[in-house]
This record gives sequence, structure tokens and C-alpha cells, in this order.
Amino acid sequence: MQTTFSIIKPDAVKLGNAGKILALLEGAGFRIAALRMLKLSKSQAEGFYAVHKERPFYNSLVTFMTEGPVIVMALEREDAVKKLREVMGATNPANADAGTIRKLFAESIERNSIHGSDAPETAAEELKYFFTTQELNQI
Repeated sequence: MQTTFSIIKPDAVKLGNAGKILALLEGAGFRIAALRMLKLSKSQAEGFYAVHKERPFYNSLVTFMTEGPVIVMALEREDAVKKLREVMGATNPANADAGTIRKLFAESIERNSIHGSDAPETAAEELKYFFTTQELNQI
């Protein structure tokens, strides 16, 4: 089993798609090991997306991620990182495969409904950003 990290973004929560996304994830064989709804502060969003600080979209991404509640979660299954990337679809929903989360629910390349870790090492860091060691040890 592998654990990965995901965020259902403010656009999907606002439009009432969080439950549908969770159902798709469970239908794809993921076990929701930990889940929390919260509203990111500007400093939380800046810290989480610090890897993109030099990119032109950084400020708009931080603004977007703080405009409403998000759902952060730890997801578990075999080959979780790779499988989540498949289920999410391409970052740009116009390029996403039919039936993927982003094809079904994303508004644009930035307002794309969901974030998922891109590697096991990234997942480990992202999980620690939102969940305590105690919470993760219960998984």
C-alpha cells in the first residue's frame, strides 16, 4: 500500500462537486485514510506552493486557493501516486481524458478542481504539511 496526498480545491467545493470527487476516488480503489476541510490562510497557501514562487501564476494560485474551503486528504491504495494522477487527468482540463476528475469538473488550467502529489517523496512532504505525525501514524 502507498499513501498519497490530495486537495479538493475551492472551485470544486464551491460548486458542490466534492462528494462526487470523493465517490470517484473511492470508486478507483482509494481508501480515504484522513480527511479535513479547512480554509487556507495566505501564509499556508504560500508555504504549500512555495515550489512555484518564481512562476508567473504563483500569486493568482495563492489567491485562488484561499478564496474558499478546501478538502485535504490522505489517500491509500497500491501505486497511489501514479493512480491518482491518472484519475485526476491532465492539469489542463481541455487535454484531460474523458471520465477523469478534471475533464468532468475543472473550469480551467488553474481552477482544475483537484491537486495530487506528483511523486512519493512529494506526497510524504505534503501529507506532513497538513496532518500531524500522530494522525499519519493512525493510517
